[in-house]
Amino acid sequence: MSVPGKLWGVGLGPGDPELVTVKAAKVIEAADVIAFHSARHGRSISRRIAAPYMRHGQLEEHLVYPVTTETTDHPGGYQGAIDQFYEQAAERLAGHLAAGRSVALLAAGDPLFYSSYMHMHRRLADRFEAEIIPGITSVSAASAALGTPLVEGEQVLTVLPGTMSVDELTRRLRATDAAAIMKLGRTYPGVRQALSDSGRLSGAYYVERASSTEQRVLHAGAVDDAEVPYFSIALVPGPEPTTPLPHATTNPAARQRVHDATTGLVGEVVVVGLGPGAPEWTTDEVRAALADATDLVGYTTYLNRVPHRPGQRRHASDNRVESERAAMALDLAERGARVAVVSSGDPGVFAMAAAVLEESADPRWREVPVRVLPGLTAANAVASRVGAPLGHDYAMISLSDRLKPWEVVAQRLSAVAAADMAIAIYNPASSQRTWQVGAMRDLLLEHRKPETPVVIGRDVGGPAESVRVVTLGDLDPAEVDMRTLLIIGASTTTALVTDAGTRVYTSRRYGDARDAASGGA
Repeated sequence: MSVPGKLWGVGLGPGDPELVTVKAAKVIEAADVIAFHSARHGRSISRRIAAPYMRHGQLEEHLVYPVTTETTDHPGGYQGAIDQFYEQAAERLAGHLAAGRSVALLAAGDPLFYSSYMHMHRRLADRFEAEIIPGITSVSAASAALGTPLVEGEQVLTVLPGTMSVDELTRRLRATDAAAIMKLGRTYPGVRQALSDSGRLSGAYYVERASSTEQRVLHAGAVDDAEVPYFSIALVPGPEPTTPLPHATTNPAARQRVHDATTGLVGEVVVVGLGPGAPEWTTDEVRAALADATDLVGYTTYLNRVPHRPGQRRHASDNRVESERAAMALDLAERGARVAVVSSGDPGVFAMAAAVLEESADPRWREVPVRVLPGLTAANAVASRVGAPLGHDYAMISLSDRLKPWEVVAQRLSAVAAADMAIAIYNPASSQRTWQVGAMRDLLLEHRKPETPVVIGRDVGGPAESVRVVTLGDLDPAEVDMRTLLIIGASTTTALVTDAGTRVYTSRRYGDARDAASGGA
């Protein structure tokens, strides 16, 4: 009888053939049989990684899963079909081992880290000699692609499968310092929801096919759910990154600029404003740009306002990832896409135009054209509902302190109030910011009379539109949320109560000029 062969569990690393260890390369070359898994499409990532180290004439065992994400009519259901497959695959390999042939069973990453090898090991290692060659895991490769530490000191790293329930993922993300989430693909919408619910989305990143020529790095909130492969990972680093992260980048070997056949130019980014809410407030120029785009990029709520078009790709993301969203749009355009970045209102007013232009200043985007198409602003829409409260000099101020400290907001409020200009207040409150409206009111009352008119416009142009006029002294912060815009009047702002409702205007005449025009009365 022949001496039984040896089973090798060969870790290949995350994708780059140059990350295969020296020992793994030697075993692959020497093995009598090379075994590898794939889905029914037949393309094996493991075999592709190992190919440079294989020799001519080696036997190959291609182990094809009967089911991955498909349905099955197996009487035992999905698990029954998979268990039967592993039993049959193990017996195929056992035949080679019993005949004295050595078998190198390939495993992407590490053989005992979310790998199919372990299922063969359980079924064969009690009958045949088996040795495992560890490989670089996708967690390590993704961390290297991100270029920032995952954990340091006494921080704890938790590795989570994306197949867990949203509630369980949320609970575990809240309880750990750092996390790596595996098994994405169709699970990504739930993973992103868990990242958001746990408060970790702003510090989370997405790495696709780490170390391979198709590698992509994005902020976790800027990922298109429809374009997430199984071989991707979400990372939440523990320490605060201290160096710039390579958002929306790909491996340099994979960057391919797709040029227009007639102009020779790369694609472009067009930043558009939809207006505040009503469809008729979107300009024809913006509609044409949206129709011409191959890709739409934007905050989910705003993208939902754009009609779907066959073949047009949509890249929705969270509202707090402006720079990552901008980099994603520029990266798509550099590779030939015509990208429309969608904002509400006007893209140049507390919206995406500044983020895209700021990101485009990076030398890597120097060849990507960027255009900005204006839209009706929320301030002008709210003003129109009551008349002309912005009829004279006015300022626009955002109360959000996410990108600038509250001290700066307060300083600007006081300066504009002292200058006696009307003020349009954007982003006055949110579920996490509830105190700023009251603080703003108190600051303004140091310079404005309590009877100063204040316009409260909520969802103007949308289905829940409401517009009220109150006085500054009576402004109730509880009536204000993120969908609200406030207009604070100046000393020349007047509120007239008429049969048709309250009209508000800020006179264009000021001081002596107004008195002279009215005959000094």
